[in-house]
Amino acid sequence: MTQLVVDIGGSPGTNCRGFCEYCYFKKVRGVQPLGCRYCLPFKKGCDYCTRGVKEEYPGFKDLKTIADETLANLQTRQGDISRVTISGGGDPSCYPRFTELIELLGSMDAPLHIGYTSGKGWDDPAIADLLIDNGLSEISFTVFASDPALRKKYMHDPSPEASLAILEKLCGAIDVYAAAVILPGVNDGKVLEETCQWLQDKGAKGLILMRFANTADQGLILGNGPVMANQRVQSVESFRDMITDLQKKFTMKISGTPLWDPEIGSPFAIRSEPDLLAKLPRITRKASVISGSIATPFIDAILSACGSTVPVIPVSKEIACLITADDLNGVDLANLDDTVILPGRAFIHEREAQEILSRDGRERTIIRGPEMLTADAETSMGMTRGQVLELEMDGFANLIWIINRFGKE
Repeated sequence: MTQLVVDIGGSPGTNCRGFCEYCYFKKVRGVQPLGCRYCLPFKKGCDYCTRGVKEEYPGFKDLKTIADETLANLQTRQGDISRVTISGGGDPSCYPRFTELIELLGSMDAPLHIGYTSGKGWDDPAIADLLIDNGLSEISFTVFASDPALRKKYMHDPSPEASLAILEKLCGAIDVYAAAVILPGVNDGKVLEETCQWLQDKGAKGLILMRFANTADQGLILGNGPVMANQRVQSVESFRDMITDLQKKFTMKISGTPLWDPEIGSPFAIRSEPDLLAKLPRITRKASVISGSIATPFIDAILSACGSTVPVIPVSKEIACLITADDLNGVDLANLDDTVILPGRAFIHEREAQEILSRDGRERTIIRGPEMLTADAETSMGMTRGQVLELEMDGFANLIWIINRFGKE
């Protein structure tokens, strides 16, 4: 059983009826290549860290191109297709030949999954029946708020009542995971509780809440902050506590990114599982691990439980996979060992990292770590606790192997 991803192309802000007020792709400037794990060793910059990170595509692909690409992908797959996922830089609800696209993919007799939509492109509630009739089984749908006036103002949805009617119909028929970026003072507090109640009553499987980011340290790496002037941003701790309180009030699963999933205990659920920690390999060598400010204390505790005596080094950037070369300039080199392990998905070119982290004259070896050590809410929402723990066991076993392989005695 294999999964098939259908990329429809498109760009944020262009193929989605315009940016939402809070969209982290707003105000993106012509940033230079960031560097990443896909770059060649001798060259900083590749398609992923120049264009892909901005989801910058020329526009939606035409239907014939999508059909041809889908057929070609099918011919390389063996066995039955377990799921067809529709994704792209643009919003699927805004695809100009959406009905034909869904009917084409629905003819494959495999469950359809829409990885993300705002619903802003749908003006007719009958779209819900089209989706259900053609095998849509799961959708991630940005709701923002169940109040149509707030949707209209902050998402610029021209037909918020129709979008919410479609969401309501889907909630009663398929697996719906709603999502909302939380703007303090706008869609939190009572408004958020009303949205949770509305979704739960309609039958949504879960709600993923996303902490609004407005600065580079919070994750805006494309030179585009602030996205919203004078908009308050919650602290990580306040956001985590809000998730905890909401989950106590509702039976629908509620989780947040960057923190946290109360039902599973992630990210880093393994930290409260001493029996599993004992099964991880022991750390026998020394290496400095660099991470984001949110993950650092969790990773440090887990590695310490496995025998590490070298503290994990945080940078000011909160999210590890969004660390860039600029973040490394703030690292105190006196705290670094000879081997330095960077987050696997960090936007850094290894050669540039080596230059920055060796500028004190001490030549350091730079190694890229595992791509994932845990599951954030967007990943864990559809996972069991056992699956998250397995992912974490694999990730930390890999990280410890890297430390023991490349670290110093």
